Amino acid sequence: MSETRPAHSDQLLSEVAALPQLPGVYRYFDAAGAVLYVGKARNLKKRVANYFQKSHGGTRIGHMISKIVRMETTVVRSEAEALLLENNLIKSLKPRYNILFRDDKSYPYLKIASHQFPRLAYYRGSVDRKHRYFGPYPSAWAVKESIQLLQKVFKLRTCEDTVYANRARPCLLYQIKRCTAPCVGHITPEAYAQEVANAEAFLMGDTQAVLTQLEARMMAHAEKLQFEQAAELRNQMSALSRVLHQQSIEIASDKDVDILAVKVQGGKACVNLAMVRGGRHLGDRAYFPVHVEDATQMQHAEVEGDETPPPADAVEVQVLEAFIAQHYIDVPVPATLVLSELVSRELIEAVSQQSGARITAVFQPREQRRHWLEMASKNAGLQLARLLAEEGSQQARTRALVDALELAPDDLDNFRVECFDISHTAGEATQASCVVFEHHAMQNREYRRYNIEGITPGDDYAAMRQVLHRRYGKLAEAMAAETDAPPAGDAGGVGSDAKPGTRSARMPELVLVDGGKGQVSMAREVFTELGLPLSLIVGVEKGEGRKVGLEELVFADGRDKVYLGRDSAALMLVAQIRDEAHRFAITGMRAKRAKVRVGGSQLEDIPGIGPKRRARLLQRFGGIRGVAAASVEDIASVDGIAFDLAEEIYRALH
Repeated sequence: MSETRPAHSDQLLSEVAALPQLPGVYRYFDAAGAVLYVGKARNLKKRVANYFQKSHGGTRIGHMISKIVRMETTVVRSEAEALLLENNLIKSLKPRYNILFRDDKSYPYLKIASHQFPRLAYYRGSVDRKHRYFGPYPSAWAVKESIQLLQKVFKLRTCEDTVYANRARPCLLYQIKRCTAPCVGHITPEAYAQEVANAEAFLMGDTQAVLTQLEARMMAHAEKLQFEQAAELRNQMSALSRVLHQQSIEIASDKDVDILAVKVQGGKACVNLAMVRGGRHLGDRAYFPVHVEDATQMQHAEVEGDETPPPADAVEVQVLEAFIAQHYIDVPVPATLVLSELVSRELIEAVSQQSGARITAVFQPREQRRHWLEMASKNAGLQLARLLAEEGSQQARTRALVDALELAPDDLDNFRVECFDISHTAGEATQASCVVFEHHAMQNREYRRYNIEGITPGDDYAAMRQVLHRRYGKLAEAMAAETDAPPAGDAGGVGSDAKPGTRSARMPELVLVDGGKGQVSMAREVFTELGLPLSLIVGVEKGEGRKVGLEELVFADGRDKVYLGRDSAALMLVAQIRDEAHRFAITGMRAKRAKVRVGGSQLEDIPGIGPKRRARLLQRFGGIRGVAAASVEDIASVDGIAFDLAEEIYRALH
C-alpha cells in the first residue's frame, strides 16, 4: 500500500509553489511557533518542493514534515551567503532537526594590559583594542601555564593595578626571580618595554628572533665590560632555552593552526579541537553536537530533492562542516585548519569571506601536522567513548527513577524533572530555586531563581506556595484553554517563564520539592487550585538523623512513603537533583543578601578605605550593620582610621 503524504494548508502549498529558483535559506515552524529545521538551497523552489511532493513514510523526517504549518524563506546572492545565514540561524534558533553545537563558555585569552608597565593577565570575555590579547586558548590551564612561562623568562608583573600602585617594597615574586619589581622602580620603563616586546614575540612564535636579540644585547654589554647585565641576559637566554627544550615536541613551523578531528558512534558524535598558537600545541577541547541522527536523515532527504544531486555526505563530514560553520561565527579563525574529513570548498570560502582573511584547509596532512591530527583523532575517540559510557549510566539512572515511581513517560530521553528549594538566612533575602533535569542531565540554562516577597520572614511554606504559583500559574491557564480548542502540535502549553514554542514551555513529568509532608501538602494545595495532577508532586524527606542515603519519597496523591534504599540508582538521581536545587538556592540567596544589606562594598567606595581597613572595620563591629550603628569616635578608635576618615565613613553610611 502506498504511503500518503501529510496534509498541509493550501496557503503553505501556494507559498511553496511561488518560491523563486534562487539560492536562499528556509525555516520550518510547527503550530506552536517552534522552529523545526533550518536549511539552505542553491534552488529554493526545487529543494523546498521536495519536502511536500514526496512521501517520506513513517520516518522521523516524515514525522517532522507532518508538523510543518508555516515557512519562512530568505533569498541571498550566493551559496556562501546562504551557508553563513543558515548557521547563524541555527545557532540563534536551535532547531530540533539540525546538527547543533551548544554554546560553550567563551574561550580564555592571555592579556597584556595597557599600562606604562603592562601586566600579564588571564582574561575571558570580549576583547577591545586598548589591550593586547593572545589566543584564544583551549582552557584556563593553558593560559595560566603560558603566564608562568613568561614570568620565568621575561619577569613581567601579574599583580592588579591597585596592588601595584600601593607597593612600598618588592613582593615575593621579585625574590624568586619571577618579576622585575617595576612597582618600586627596580627596572626602567624602556627596559621593561623591551621585555614586553620579547614576550609578545615569543607568544607569536618568533622564538628564534627573541634569542638572537637577547644574544646581541648580551654581547654588547660584554664588550662594554658590563658583566652583571651580560650575565642577566645570559640567564634569561638559558631560561628561554630550557622552556623551548621542554616544549620541543610541540614547537613547529606553523604559527596558528586549529586541528579538527571527528568521530561518530552509537548515534553520537565528537569533534575534538586542538589548538596551536605561536607554534606551541596548547591542548584541546571536545564538542558533542545534538540531533545528529535527525540531521543526517534531513540531509539525505535534501539530496533526493535536487535534479543533479550530489552524493550524500558521510555523517562525519556533515558534523565537521556544521562545527566549522557554527564555531567560527564567534571565534577568530587561524590561517590553517587541519581536518580529518574533506569538507566542501564553498564552506572554507564562506568562512574566509566572513573572517576577512585567507584560510587554508588541509586534508591528509604530512609530518608534524599528521602527528597533530592523529593525536586529535585519538582524543576524539576517547572522549566519545567516555560520553557513551556516561550517558549509558545516566540513562540507567533515569530508567531506575521512572520504574521506582511507576511512571510511563512517552519518551525517556525527554523525561523532565523540576525541583524546588527555598533558602534564606533567618528570614532575610528569601529566594526559591528551580532546577531542571532533562535528557538525562541537568539543564543549567533552564534554571530559575525567584525572589520571594510579601510573606512572613522564615515562612518556607508560604515561599513554596508563591514559587509554585509563579512557575505553573500561566501554564495551568494555557492547558485549561487547550481543552476547549483543537490540539496545536505536540509542543505543550505555555509556561510562565517561556514564550510559546520554546522547549522549556511544558509541564514536567515530575515535580520534586525539598521537604516532607508540610511542603508536599502546600504543593498539593497549589496544584489543586491550578487544576494540575497531584501525581506529579514528590517530596524528598530527610531520613533519620538527616543522613544522606536515608531519604524517603513523600507523595501528594496519597500513596505511602517510599524508601528506595541507600544504593538505589533512582535515589542517587533524586539526591543529585535535590542537592543541585539546594546549591543553586544557596548561592542566589547569598548574592541577594550581600546586595540587600548595606554591603561591605559600600565601604570600599569611600576614598581611603581599602581591603585591609574594610576588614578591620567589619571585624571590630561584627559586620556592616555594626559599622553603620557606630559613632564617629568609635570608628576612629579602629587602628588605621583617622578622625577625618571616620567622619567620611559615618556620612557615607547615614
